[in-house]
Amino acid sequence: MRPPSSGKKTEVSHSVGKCGVSDQACHGKCQSCGIDAKPFCAGVNEVSLLTGSHTDVEASKENRGACSLNNDRADALEEEANVSTARIGHVESADPGGSVGVEKEIFMAVNEESEGEQAGATLEDLFFFNGEEDDDSDWEPASRLVVNRWFCLNCTMPNVDKITYCMNCRELPGSVVDGYDVFKKQIAQTALLSADTGLLPVSTAIGFDERMLLHSELEVKPNPHPERPDRLRAIAASLAAAGIFPSKCALVPPREITKEELLMVHSPDHIESVEQTKNMLYSYFTSDTYANGHSACAAKLAAGLCADLASLIVSGRVRNGFALVRPPGHHAGVKQAMGFCLHNNAAVAALAAKRAGAKKVLIVDWDVHHGNGTQEIFDGDKTVLYISLHRHEDGNFYPGTGAAHEVGVLDGQGFSVNIPWSRGGVGDDDYIFAFQTVVLPIASEFAADITIISAGFDAARGDPLGCCDVRFLLILIAKL
Repeated sequence: MRPPSSGKKTEVSHSVGKCGVSDQACHGKCQSCGIDAKPFCAGVNEVSLLTGSHTDVEASKENRGACSLNNDRADALEEEANVSTARIGHVESADPGGSVGVEKEIFMAVNEESEGEQAGATLEDLFFFNGEEDDDSDWEPASRLVVNRWFCLNCTMPNVDKITYCMNCRELPGSVVDGYDVFKKQIAQTALLSADTGLLPVSTAIGFDERMLLHSELEVKPNPHPERPDRLRAIAASLAAAGIFPSKCALVPPREITKEELLMVHSPDHIESVEQTKNMLYSYFTSDTYANGHSACAAKLAAGLCADLASLIVSGRVRNGFALVRPPGHHAGVKQAMGFCLHNNAAVAALAAKRAGAKKVLIVDWDVHHGNGTQEIFDGDKTVLYISLHRHEDGNFYPGTGAAHEVGVLDGQGFSVNIPWSRGGVGDDDYIFAFQTVVLPIASEFAADITIISAGFDAARGDPLGCCDVRFLLILIAKL
């Protein structure tokens, strides 16, 4: 659910039944059919959602108690909807239709603090028990959620079974699948053009291969893993819907990274351990890092695409590149796969750029978690500047590394720059300030030949692991 900005009355949104399109902007007119669209608030008898307990992001979890309705009709509403007192972010009862005429109401606490603080507290309460550590090993939603639920393919959030829209991002359940089908058709046509001409006629290249979707967790669990194939499908669907691909981008032919290239980053034992997963139905490197029989191929494709994009940029054949790849990489160190990551794609790309002629490489990592693997690989290398912005909480947030005093060793001292957040809930202003005062001045002085962005999006508003409030990452990209 989009957190309301006040306790005022709101009207039911433009119904998807009128034109078949979810109006995600939720203001003005529907971009598809032109019908006026109103902010979404499923309810009965035009009753608004009301304020609950204080949920400031700096308050301790122990102070985030149960919320209660504070108007004269609270008791009557509670009896009518047959729900208990609403907890922060806890769906007690569900609207079966998502439009006018519902019989029950969704109660979600509305905070009088900023909209960003509402989102942070709501998501944190949805996914974690009070008092637990917020790291990647605790990603499963709390058991107090209603059992019958579906998981949004776009943002991974759980939704009560009969809700029409995702409560977090308002996507329809099937929109990502439909959008990805469009992307697949365009991929096939673009791949043929690339193979025939060998040219990159536009300024931006995209690296993608459908085989990376085969990397998935096969062990049956009640809740899907947050790093799953739907992540790529959702991004691909958005690119197709926005008209960015293929008209404004070129597709780079995929290839698997070679063992010789991987040996420049990882130990032989690490490479072999990933390769051995080809002979297994499924396995785990750590409790949260899975593999199946297709994972080794997917990891080599991801690394190979990143390497080739970096080489193309340094050689001048293309100006920008976007690696739509998985599994991710920045937690993978010299000897260890961890944190959903198998091979370190950013490190592979950086070394490929140097082989192509780059003298200095800048890696900016804005994933909400510190890229411990990337920092380890380049800790003593003064030709690669690594800058990371991440949630740290004095080492209590996964993976626990990335304190401000970690600046590199030997020749690389001063070429690892960590900007650790002391809490969750950080937003656009925090990131923009950090970029303007730290990242951009250092990057300008370093004057890299190529900038590689380790683009984890779990600091974005709505992510269940990061519990932060960043919305305008494109602004940061433009500044770089």
